[in-house]
Amino acid sequence: MRIIIADDHSVVRSGFSMIINYQKDMEVVATAGDGLEAYRMVQKYEPDIILLDISMPPGESGLIATGKISQDFPDTKIIILTMYDDDEYLFHSLKNGAKGYVLKSAPDEELLDAIRSVYGGDTYVHPKMTDVLVRQFITQDDMAEDNTNPFKILSKRELEILPLVAKGYGNKEIAEKLFISVKTVEAHKSRFMDKIGLSSRPEILEYAIKKKLIEF
Repeated sequence: MRIIIADDHSVVRSGFSMIINYQKDMEVVATAGDGLEAYRMVQKYEPDIILLDISMPPGESGLIATGKISQDFPDTKIIILTMYDDDEYLFHSLKNGAKGYVLKSAPDEELLDAIRSVYGGDTYVHPKMTDVLVRQFITQDDMAEDNTNPFKILSKRELEILPLVAKGYGNKEIAEKLFISVKTVEAHKSRFMDKIGLSSRPEILEYAIKKKLIEF
C-alpha cells in the first residue's frame, strides 16, 4: 500500500511514517504540510491511501482537500486523522469522500487496522463515534434539504478562496497562492458572497468558522 501523510506538524508526519514504514505491506511515499500540498502530492504519486489532518493552519484545511481529492482522484482513499471527535467534522468528512475517520489518540494498531480496512474497500470510523452515525441515519430525512452546506453550494475554487478571504488575505495574495489571476479571485469571491448572502469580511470569517472551513 502506497501512503501519503498530510499534517502541519513535522513531528507527527515523522512519527506516523515510522509506524507505517515498519509494516511489510505499507510504504509512505510522500508527506505534506497542508491541503494544497497534499493535493499536489496525490497528483504526483497517485497513492492508494492518504492520511489527512483536518486542521492545518495556515494552509488549506483537510476538509477542503478531502472534497477536491475524492473528486479528482477517486482511486486514492482518504482517511481523516484528527484529534477532534466532532460530529460536524465527521459528517463533512464522510459526505465529501473520506473513507475513514481515526483519532490521533487511538492506538497504533487501530490506525493500521483502519488503513487495511479502507484499502480493502470498507469504511472505518473510530468506535467512539459510531453512535453519531446511527443518529445521523435516523434523522437524515430531516437534513436532506440542507442548502447551507458549503460543500454542496460552492464550487471547488470558491471553497479554496473563501477560507483565504476569511483569514484576511488580499486578492493579490490569494491569486499568487492559487496561481490564478486577481480578476479570477474577484469573480469567485463575488459569486460565493452572492450565493451565501455575505457582504463583509467579518461575515465571511464567521461563516467560515461556523462551517468548519477554518479554525483559530
